Amino acid sequence: MNLPESRSARRESRRDASSGTASGGRQGQPGRGQPGQGQPDQPTGSGATEQPARRASRAGRNLPAAIGVGVGLGIVIIGSLLLRKELMLVIVVAAIAVGVWELRRGLGQVGIHVPLVPSLVGSVSMIVSAYRGGGQALVLTLGLTCIGILLWRIADGVQDAVRDTAGGFFVAVYPSFLAGFAALMLAPSDGGRRIITFILVTVLSDVGGYAFGVLFGRHPMAPSVSPKKSWEGFAGSVFTCVVGGAVAVPLLVHGPWWGGAALGACAAVAATVGDLTESTIKRDLGIKDMSTILPGHGGVMDRLDSLVVVAPIAWAVLAAVAPPH
Repeated sequence: MNLPESRSARRESRRDASSGTASGGRQGQPGRGQPGQGQPDQPTGSGATEQPARRASRAGRNLPAAIGVGVGLGIVIIGSLLLRKELMLVIVVAAIAVGVWELRRGLGQVGIHVPLVPSLVGSVSMIVSAYRGGGQALVLTLGLTCIGILLWRIADGVQDAVRDTAGGFFVAVYPSFLAGFAALMLAPSDGGRRIITFILVTVLSDVGGYAFGVLFGRHPMAPSVSPKKSWEGFAGSVFTCVVGGAVAVPLLVHGPWWGGAALGACAAVAATVGDLTESTIKRDLGIKDMSTILPGHGGVMDRLDSLVVVAPIAWAVLAAVAPPH
């Protein structure tokens, strides 16, 4: 009696082991050294790791780091404007110089080698000349920068010179020339308040677009360029910019509220264009961020993308609705 039962038990044991191994193989082959062990815990562990990933992708960034860096940058900017507005000029020059380096580094990954020295010298010169000499000096310095880039690149030989020179011209305009309009806003006696207004409406565009996009985003605006950017987020950008501009312009630069609303609407459109432009550049270069200098944000250009495009719009609108004095 015992012998048949032991054989039957062994056969049953082999069938169970075979069934468990096959089932384990179909479910992802859990642990080769101990087949079948720990298998029930694996889905739970996987779900636990996937859940933070889903939250991070929903947020789109490391929020604590992004908020901390943003607050720190805001303190530096406001502090420089309160102490002496020339300190703000130094901050703009430094930020754009880093942005030029990041953009040159990114273009280099696709074989476009932008001459660094004339690009940096031209960047600094455009911003300083705009502050000291106005719009005509800014345009003149842009022309001289392009000539310097051309001569510098030709001196290195003719191989790929057209491509590299075109890349240099692009860097001279974006971001350097566009940032010169921030220097134009800073130059008048009330320039510090103009810069605060300009930065405020641009930041409100990002904040409103992010919040409305996370909460209500359903319809992608440009899925092939920026999948997370939605039309609902754009509506949030317009709303927050218009409200913020309508409040800030009368308080800070003594312009009409409707001028502030117009500034906000224009800034929301320009900031979105700047963001999409930067996303297009990064996708074409095959990179996620321009660098990792700013935790939670990426590179300096990842923060300047909206600002440099909004700058000429803000300068023009503020000059029209609240002429400098």
